Amino acid sequence: MKLKRPYWPSSFLPVFVLIVASHSIVAAQSDKPVTERGDKLFADYFQQETARIQENCLEEIRTVADWNAKREELRRQLREMLGLDPLPERTELHAEITGSLEHEDFVVEKLHFQSLPGLYVTANLYRPRQIDQPLPAVLYVCGHGRVAKDGVSMGNKTHYQHHGAWLARNGYVCLVIDTLQLGEIEGDHHGTHRLGQWWWINRGYTPAGVEAWNCLRALDYLQSRKEVDGEKLGVTGRSGGGAYSWWIAALDDRIKCAVPVAGITDLQNHVVDGCVEGHCDCMFTVNTYRWDYPQVAALVSPRPLLIGNTDTDPIFPLDGVVRTFDQVRRIYRLQKAGELCGLNITAGGHVDTQELQVHALRWLDMHLKGEKSRLIETAAEKFFQPEQLKVFAELPADQRNKTIQESFVPVAAFPSVPANRTAWEQQRDAWLATLREKTFRGWPTDKQALPLELKNVWSAEHDGVQLTAYDFTSQEPFRLRLYIAGRADLKQHELVVLNAVDEQGWQEFLSTYRAGFSEQLKDEQVAAVDEAAFANTKKMFAAFPWAMAYVAPRGVGPTAFDSNDKKQIQNRRRFYLLGQTLDGMQVWDVRRAMQAMREVPSLQETPLWLQGERSMAAVSLYASLFEPAAKRLDLHGLTPDHRNGPILLNVDRVWNMPAAVAVAAERSQTVLYGANEADWSFPRETANKLGWDEKQLQVRKAVDKK
Repeated sequence: MKLKRPYWPSSFLPVFVLIVASHSIVAAQSDKPVTERGDKLFADYFQQETARIQENCLEEIRTVADWNAKREELRRQLREMLGLDPLPERTELHAEITGSLEHEDFVVEKLHFQSLPGLYVTANLYRPRQIDQPLPAVLYVCGHGRVAKDGVSMGNKTHYQHHGAWLARNGYVCLVIDTLQLGEIEGDHHGTHRLGQWWWINRGYTPAGVEAWNCLRALDYLQSRKEVDGEKLGVTGRSGGGAYSWWIAALDDRIKCAVPVAGITDLQNHVVDGCVEGHCDCMFTVNTYRWDYPQVAALVSPRPLLIGNTDTDPIFPLDGVVRTFDQVRRIYRLQKAGELCGLNITAGGHVDTQELQVHALRWLDMHLKGEKSRLIETAAEKFFQPEQLKVFAELPADQRNKTIQESFVPVAAFPSVPANRTAWEQQRDAWLATLREKTFRGWPTDKQALPLELKNVWSAEHDGVQLTAYDFTSQEPFRLRLYIAGRADLKQHELVVLNAVDEQGWQEFLSTYRAGFSEQLKDEQVAAVDEAAFANTKKMFAAFPWAMAYVAPRGVGPTAFDSNDKKQIQNRRRFYLLGQTLDGMQVWDVRRAMQAMREVPSLQETPLWLQGERSMAAVSLYASLFEPAAKRLDLHGLTPDHRNGPILLNVDRVWNMPAAVAVAAERSQTVLYGANEADWSFPRETANKLGWDEKQLQVRKAVDKK
């Protein structure tokens, strides 16, 4: 008998099976508030995932041969995680000096160059007044020190001017460059931190990549200057500038000596201890390969590296800095260069202390000048008003600094309709393999995936409806709950529909089923009980011999964490630092739900449908791609791109939503509700080209739930 789906009123949607993420104890049996339970679960999860990454960090490097074999691939991975693989074209810098200032000991040039067409870098170049031969040069990268007057940015180079002046007075050429966010042309570092631009993650974009690229081009500029010995280049900076010092030193061997200050710590500090909450996005890569920060630092080896920090810095805590140093020095020692990796700790908080400055200069002296005992007699001082150091009188009309996030990392080209089945299969398989590597690398591997351990917890019957609860393991520490509801006298269902529910869907389920199963669900928080919805559900069960499944993945319902906006943002950013996203791990939860259903004796041979609404439409779609094919997908409100979700690491670098729908439609009959036919031309044309059944892809009006 061929099944036909009737029109279902909204009250018929939350029906047979609901899978709910919960802890190892049943949510209804806990007297703790829901968010408190969720907060604990996620804290445990973040600690567990951080520990796994820490254990793997540089673990395979045991000999210098190991390091030499891995180093270039690690550097390539870092470029990729910064959005720099392949590197952009080194276009003409169009460097221009707009003015100069003179001090009795040095000269300051005000200049700008374009690291890409329209991507301006404003800078001050400090050089000694008298130069008899090419000098060592230092790239100074600024931290987050905004200087503005009457709403006009002077650039953070003016805040850090004392470093450039001091280096010039001590015999160096120093280029102090503005950063993207706090330069004279103010771009953004805060896409996920406070601007809600989560699509940066989909695109694989981080402003850290722009800062790294600007540093690379700054080295090109320095090497173009006749005053500079291009074989003696160093880098230093503090706070954000300390982080950017890491990127450039790790990526470019032209840096012969590096002194990053207060710019790095490990994932333990960031994720578990909460330091991520004090940093904007420029401090982080898109952690595709699930690195800890010692891997970045190790790429500087065996070149001279001095790590500077204070002992009570709240956003770069001492314990994480020391852990990072210990791991990095091990790599240096493998290369017989242990003395070239130093650690300088001074007293203080997150401040630019003179003690840090002096040790940085001594390290540069030793390794760029070969001077080991020169007495440093001057102090770092500011000599100019910010306005004096400003480069532009008027900002250039062709600047792209404010919108560079839209173009810096190229997205995948919109696919062409395949010429034939062979071409399609090759493209499809390549897409799925790349997604597994670049987007869902944070999923447990086959070896790491735990047994489901499906357990029947309880079963109850009310007015002809049976509700049964099972628990199963999705991923530690998330022990999930599966609810199965259906007609009590029905032994075999003709199909089962698994719905992934968001918070709204979870509340709809509770309000419906509390009307009949108040004792079993009494401790779940719900705004109101909906007797009419339960009555309609009974009618639907009586009319159709079907079962349905609903999943509230981690972060929804019983595992919801603190709803405070800041907590929501920062927990999502923690996933990002671990090479995951919350949405991506919810896809994993739905996959595990599908697997668990196949272990329920009465459902093992029952055809499976998937259904999702709003954000869960895409979560269900992606889950269907990595499990044995569902018979059908019903997706309500699926957006035609990833801009507003789901948030999945690098997904826009792999493909787009129409391509995802095409792959799904080949496997499962796919019905899109509330969609615009024109948005889905690619899967439609692909289906026609390859001769798929016309019912494999259907676009329908939205279901009226009134």
